[in-house]
Amino acid sequence: MKSPKPSFYLQLKALEITFIESFFPNLFRILTPSSPRLMGGGSERKVVLLVVTHGTSSVDLYSQRLADHLDVPTLHTDVYQRIRRLFNRPVLSYYTLEGTHLLVEFVKKLKEISDIPHLPNQHLGRFGYFLKKPFVITVHDLARYFDLVGNGCFIRRPCLQDIAWLLLDYKGVSKACKIVVPSNHTKKDLVKHLEIPEERVEVVYHGVDEAFKPMEEPRLFDEPYILYVGSEHPRKNLATALKAFKMLKQNPRFRDLKFVKAGPPGGSEYNFRKYTQTLVDFLRLKKDVVFVNRWLSLRELASLYTNAELFVFPSLYEGFGWPPLEAMACGCPVVASRAACIPEVLGEAAIYASPRKPREWAEAMEELLIDEGLRKKYAKMGLERVSLFTWEKAAKELLRVYEDVEEACQKLCSM
Repeated sequence: MKSPKPSFYLQLKALEITFIESFFPNLFRILTPSSPRLMGGGSERKVVLLVVTHGTSSVDLYSQRLADHLDVPTLHTDVYQRIRRLFNRPVLSYYTLEGTHLLVEFVKKLKEISDIPHLPNQHLGRFGYFLKKPFVITVHDLARYFDLVGNGCFIRRPCLQDIAWLLLDYKGVSKACKIVVPSNHTKKDLVKHLEIPEERVEVVYHGVDEAFKPMEEPRLFDEPYILYVGSEHPRKNLATALKAFKMLKQNPRFRDLKFVKAGPPGGSEYNFRKYTQTLVDFLRLKKDVVFVNRWLSLRELASLYTNAELFVFPSLYEGFGWPPLEAMACGCPVVASRAACIPEVLGEAAIYASPRKPREWAEAMEELLIDEGLRKKYAKMGLERVSLFTWEKAAKELLRVYEDVEEACQKLCSM
């Protein structure tokens, strides 16, 4: 990952506070943050409180699974789902008022709590920025940061209002006393691009739900199929997999093979399906690509993984990447990108291909499709690999981070 151009980066840093002040003039005066990252506040021992966000996104599920495995105080909220509604909205709109109201109300709620909040994703950094006490935050990836600074287009170029909120998010991330990330690759991104000291960043790998296990019923499709689960954001690089699938379909032995794409195309901020559908039509794959848009139960999703011939994960950038691990947990062999954190997470249990070379993907997919012994080999390796990623293990490691933060705060309070 290349660093942002120095001139643009310096301009962005110089404009950050001015832009935030002008965008939220009254709010900035009301909620002016203090600079210390650790502040005392009474002699009582502070403990970490987990903010649990309710919704169906992967980062919502992250906090919910941790809450299931941690015996710590919690604060339940739908704040992240409300944040998601704000993306790609004009500045002069109701959404600016809604976002500002949400910011004031949730900061107020966090200030009323005496404990140390753990904000479970980077887009809650906007609240942490205005806190006058220590907090922990999880950063799942820097996709929207790279969109913000013009270092690629991984989701969508931010509009003016997005820029304001994202600047607050990453300023808030920089204020956290501890930052939790799901991979060493993401840690390196934070150190390199946000200039966070290494000692403030802790790697805690995510877990994989126990619901993902080999499960043949209910079978959703009779035909053999290649599976992809995820959004259609640019960073997911679905185009490479579809082009490789087109190459496979030139072989008569794969005439019955389908490509199943499961999951919504992306947030309401943009019509991500439009590009995918245009590409499918251009490749003349309309009869062979199946979109599963409806909500799937975990049992149905596990069955979808189990019955697939193979799973493809062509992403250009990920902070962790749950779907290939979920596929492995269901005994499905995986072809994945040799990019970002993916080799770190999947290890030797996947076949890798360059994310920009459809021919390489087609060859890797064909190799698995025609060799049953190879599929069984990678299915077995995948089951072994995924056993390393449990929520119990994640919770145990996170608890150690909490204890370190609580101890540091206690020492500061007693000074």
